[in-house]
Amino acid sequence: MEMTAAAVPAPPAPLTHAQRDAPRDESAYGRLRSMIASGELAAGSWLREANLAERIGVSRTPIREALSRLAAEGLVELSRNKGAQVVDFSPEDVAGLYDVRAGFEPHAVLLSVPNLTDEDVVELAALSARMEAVVANGGDMEGLSALNAAFHGIFIERCGNRHVATALQAVMRPAVVAHTFRKYSGEALRRSMQHHAELVAAAEARDGEWAEAVMRTHILAARNAAGANPSTR
Repeated sequence: MEMTAAAVPAPPAPLTHAQRDAPRDESAYGRLRSMIASGELAAGSWLREANLAERIGVSRTPIREALSRLAAEGLVELSRNKGAQVVDFSPEDVAGLYDVRAGFEPHAVLLSVPNLTDEDVVELAALSARMEAVVANGGDMEGLSALNAAFHGIFIERCGNRHVATALQAVMRPAVVAHTFRKYSGEALRRSMQHHAELVAAAEARDGEWAEAVMRTHILAARNAAGANPSTR
């Protein structure tokens, strides 16, 4: 991800089980985050507080707070003289994020499968089914991204290694995932859903090695579908 600030942004907190089923966030932060994820606020565009406040129908104070929160998540860059700008994720940025995920997430899955509860497995299956339904109905990329984050978040939460979890939470940004999902072909989306279904099967079997292998394939296929294949860099 391309960032001018020297400090590394704090990773967003993982979704709780309650948050996964919560209605869409209609706060200024939620609306702006959604507009960035959908591309309505394009990468590289400047965000003016007054214009955003009028567009969303709120005062400038919640807009200012929302921009600060989005900057902490690495989705917006703040400049003292120029204001706020949506971060532009270059192909190299996206490739770097997927490289980190390919290194850490399969191991996180290997660690998490023995720790999954029956309720976790049921929730994984439900999330997988909901994602398949979204794809079958034409694909709401923002909604698909949120479900995807919840699905992967269960494995991360249960891995039992806070260092691995922190590294993954720092790179698994829903706005980036939604951005890359829009690049997927229909075939790539269906393949991704098949990987999720197989991860559920591995979780049901409590087979961590199976899940680890599927997750690595899943991340590398996603990297390729997003146009971040090493051969294209």
